[in-house]
Amino acid sequence: MRTSLLKPVAAAVILSSFVPLAGCARNRSKADTSYVARDVETLYNAAKTRLDRGQYKLAAALFDEVERQHPYSPWARRAQLMSAFSYYLARQYNESISSAQRFLSIHPGNKDAPYALYLIALDYYEQIEDVTRDQKITQQALGALGELIRRYPNSRYSADARLKVDLVRDHLAGKEMEIGRFYQRRSQWLAASVRFRVVIDQYDTTTHAPEALMRLTETYLALGIPEEAKKSAAVLGTNYPGTKWYQRAYDLIQKHGA
Repeated sequence: MRTSLLKPVAAAVILSSFVPLAGCARNRSKADTSYVARDVETLYNAAKTRLDRGQYKLAAALFDEVERQHPYSPWARRAQLMSAFSYYLARQYNESISSAQRFLSIHPGNKDAPYALYLIALDYYEQIEDVTRDQKITQQALGALGELIRRYPNSRYSADARLKVDLVRDHLAGKEMEIGRFYQRRSQWLAASVRFRVVIDQYDTTTHAPEALMRLTETYLALGIPEEAKKSAAVLGTNYPGTKWYQRAYDLIQKHGA
């Protein structure tokens, strides 16, 4: 579950916040990242030049070098975030998370803290796998997005975070449906019903809710509890009357004489 839409948004924000130091950076070779004591201006501009050229890994290494060689400079703080951003663009998400978390631990009340949290959330979000895979990263993305919204509800990143929360919740509901259908195909009706109930109880606003109600109708009929099946079908008919899932549930109820 990856999206290229995120990068221009992140790039526009971070690059508008951090301008390079005065002066032009000279062309550098791969020796850029070897340890040579350099003034902060030279180092930062070299990193920014590499970033502009799309050499994201090298840019990240150079921004790290700014922090390492000049830890007490005001530019060390900026370099931390720029390093996290460069690692994000290089799809080195763990390194990006580490850089952003280090920034937050050192500068928790900084005005750029919302962006650092947003970047961490994007790092997790970009790694979300399809519903057939483990969803640990998806849960971490949801947690990071939720933290950003709770701590900075009015930040410029919160609206996008709320949108992504809805997408992530829909994805997690899809995982529950995948497991529920797996049990259903094996006639493990009780286990299937537990998964479908999770969707109804925790993800009722997602696109998977109508199917979950229909699947519950099926599983309750298979378990021999038609009254519960009727309740599920009734909820489905009330909330999603024009869907194919309600029609299927209605036909099932009629077929079983319930």
